Amino acid sequence: MTGLMSALKGCTSPNVYAEVPDGGWGWMVAAAFFFVEVFTYGIIKIFGIFLQDLMRDFNETNSRVSWVVSICVFVMAFTAPLSTVMSNRFGYRPVVMLGGLLISLGTITTAFTKSITEMYITMGIVAGLGYCLTFLPTVTILSQYFSKRRSLVTSIASTGECFSLLALAPAMNALKEQIGWRYCLIIIGVMQASVIVCGALLKPIVIKPKPATTEDSTCPLKEPESKYDQENEFTHTSIGSVDSGVQSVTSSQINLSDGQESTERDSAEKKALRKKEEGENVEDELPVLPETSGVSRPKLLDFSVLRDASFNCYALFGLFATLGFFAPQLYIIELSVSRGVSRDNATYMLSAMAVAEILGRLSMGWVLNHQPIRKIYILLICTVLLCPVLVVFTFVTEFWGLMSCSCFYGFLLGTVASSHIPMLAEDDVMGIQRMSSAVGVYVCIQSFAGLAGPPLGGFLVDKTDNYGSAFYSCAAGMGVGALFLGLVRPAKSGLCLRRRRNDQQTPDRDSTSQGSDDGTVDFVEMDMESDNSPAKCRPWPV
Repeated sequence: MTGLMSALKGCTSPNVYAEVPDGGWGWMVAAAFFFVEVFTYGIIKIFGIFLQDLMRDFNETNSRVSWVVSICVFVMAFTAPLSTVMSNRFGYRPVVMLGGLLISLGTITTAFTKSITEMYITMGIVAGLGYCLTFLPTVTILSQYFSKRRSLVTSIASTGECFSLLALAPAMNALKEQIGWRYCLIIIGVMQASVIVCGALLKPIVIKPKPATTEDSTCPLKEPESKYDQENEFTHTSIGSVDSGVQSVTSSQINLSDGQESTERDSAEKKALRKKEEGENVEDELPVLPETSGVSRPKLLDFSVLRDASFNCYALFGLFATLGFFAPQLYIIELSVSRGVSRDNATYMLSAMAVAEILGRLSMGWVLNHQPIRKIYILLICTVLLCPVLVVFTFVTEFWGLMSCSCFYGFLLGTVASSHIPMLAEDDVMGIQRMSSAVGVYVCIQSFAGLAGPPLGGFLVDKTDNYGSAFYSCAAGMGVGALFLGLVRPAKSGLCLRRRRNDQQTPDRDSTSQGSDDGTVDFVEMDMESDNSPAKCRPWPV
């Protein structure tokens, strides 16, 4: 029994590292994220194979059935702040396990619905909420386990949704012809229950720096070499390590508070020892440190990120760029058919997009890992290139032209889709310490484009009777998003420069006021010295 309890304690206790491991248990978290992608975004992408069956059985129009996916995507993104609050309050593991239960429950109950309105609730709201509670916490904790390899590992793990499009879509389409769409949904719901196991693998991570060496502890009067060394005496980070000390938001703030308290205590002891050596009485001069009965807990949801100009620009990029994420997959088959391509051949466009998207995700991870330029600039280049590709869709009229556009679009979509959320962990946007709150607000803002994107494309198609109109709206949204993405870095640099100037102006004011007081004393002293000079002390000639 004792061995069983110790084993259970080892499974539930957090992983403690001296620095960001860039591996270790993080590989298990990466595998969990892969399967979470398969059964969240992957299932949303393949849900279109059931559209014709739902339209026939429920006697509904295409637009009303399409709202099932739109509501699901909207709920998944809009409830992102709720996912952040629950993760900060209860931890990532129970939140993801609860989300897996909701996904499985929502999909299975969808198989027993008798109207499309009931499906709005089961698939749209229940399963959509479960998707939110599983995806965001998993990608957040994965970013905490990796630093140097973060971009590469995230890109590889995010290929799960492409795997679902390649493997599950054909399998479920063939199975549907044998047993019907309702039993297929039950099988998918049972498979989605594996997300609960994935959530159990998300062990929290704590970064606990190694204690000081014996040499340092025996030399209490040893002064830090610089201000940076003094500030990092208890975190043991270096100037070059951007992501050093990465951990959960709660533990990072606790360690920071403890480090500041310890620094004040040690500096007071050093001053007291110096005075004791000089023979002064230090009993009455020891400074009184403020009592810290408890460490302030972080906010469950930090909306202060909205005061950051760089985050606002990045959120607007996500809002407009999301308009270009949906229409190509929804309308590429109908666009191809309208250009004279047979429907059987038109289905190959989606397969080409899926394969190219996998290559794009892997390539983006490799490039960001080597980082030839700033990561945010690489994302900007890929976003800008998406605009002309979306426009070219409307000009080509034959199979190979559409196939080439599908490949280019899938590749570039993979680069953007795999990096726009992990990019929040970079210092150019928010940084790893504030990612937990920033990702919730960011995805919530994105949700409005997810809800409006498909209906907007359908509205333009109905008005113009041309499927190419939906691609124009995607290109316009992507272009506006690229504009805001280009403003993120200047906004961040301007904010940092403004803070630096404010910090410099405060000491300047203090030194100016202090200098004016010293100037008065110096002026009096100069007067006294001039009065006592030898020239004035000589007697007057008689």
